[in-house]
Amino acid sequence: MNVEFTAEEVAFQGEVRAFMQNDFPVEYRTKIDANVRLSKEEIVDWQKILYRKGWAAPSWPEEYGGTGWSQIQKHIFANEMGAVGAPEPVPFGMKMVAPIIMIYGNDEQKARFLPDILESNVWWCQGYSEPNAGSDLASLKTSAVRDGDHYIVNGAKTWNTYGQYADWIFCLVRTDNTVKKQEGISFLLIDMHSPGISLKPIVLIDGHPEVNEVFFDDVRVPVENLIGEENKGWTYAKVLLTHERTNISGVPRGKRRLSSLKRIAEQTDDGFGSNMMQNQIFKNKIASLEIELEALEYAELRTLASVSAGKAPGPESSILKIVGTELAQRIDEIFVELAALQCLPYVPEQFEDGFQGTPIGLGNSASAALTYFNNRKASIYGGSNEIQRNIICKAVLGL
Repeated sequence: MNVEFTAEEVAFQGEVRAFMQNDFPVEYRTKIDANVRLSKEEIVDWQKILYRKGWAAPSWPEEYGGTGWSQIQKHIFANEMGAVGAPEPVPFGMKMVAPIIMIYGNDEQKARFLPDILESNVWWCQGYSEPNAGSDLASLKTSAVRDGDHYIVNGAKTWNTYGQYADWIFCLVRTDNTVKKQEGISFLLIDMHSPGISLKPIVLIDGHPEVNEVFFDDVRVPVENLIGEENKGWTYAKVLLTHERTNISGVPRGKRRLSSLKRIAEQTDDGFGSNMMQNQIFKNKIASLEIELEALEYAELRTLASVSAGKAPGPESSILKIVGTELAQRIDEIFVELAALQCLPYVPEQFEDGFQGTPIGLGNSASAALTYFNNRKASIYGGSNEIQRNIICKAVLGL
């Protein structure tokens, strides 16, 4: 594969790099470098900066407000974003539900929802997993019973990321119990401010309530919020998940974290009068990570080339998801190794606005353990890696 940039692509890279340096707020970069989470307001503000530039939705078709960029330009953009630590737009609206609305929604739904998603006027969340339907998602029980011009929704969703911020949720609901479980599921868009919706935060091991349980008690949802056909939601869900898994690979973030890892290692005593980057065993670990990250990047580029030819992401999205998440977890392990005893203190205050901890690379040493704990979930969400291996066996190996 030839990945040398043309003169036009080099010029585009310079434009993007200058924009990131000048327009990504310094205060946001400082927080990210200190491993402090951006607030909802700060994330939305950054997304609106991208919107005003016309760069909010690189993957969208131009007719809906996309950039019209080539796959290489999108790759360049993602890498320049990752280099400065700029967060990508919240994926639930921009990268997950929006493509489904574009493909399967009617004209009224496209006109109603897509402009607000593009401009980041609304925050979306996902309603897939349930207490007894995680990896076996088709076993979901949340029901939607037709009552005139509405569905009456009852049930619960769990592991709902940032639902506390959300204005809307896209949900898989059961609309038919008499058929094969995959064939009785529908795809509904639900206003999170509807009567009957309640939310309970789940505090993760790093001390942050990142996910939630969402409960639906006789929630009335207009039939006009049904995407596509009733009982065809499983088809739409699978399309959405391939986009999510491809996005999880995280190559730009991996590059940035590896660079930080090297900087920290150069400042870390190996106990023998030198620094860790001069320790051959440690250097071998870093080299192995770099090689695998570059291989992952090439695999992602091949997938993007396939998409640019009009093909939807297939089983290769499962490969990207497996390799990307497990590679990220290995990088976490090296951060913990470098921090050593300093990573033991539990410091939840580092996630609060104004925390003044001493930054080392991507954050203070205590944050290494918290990041490690938080990212253990990466190999589970978006479909566990064990399930992805099953998908690859069936779709690629024919087993």
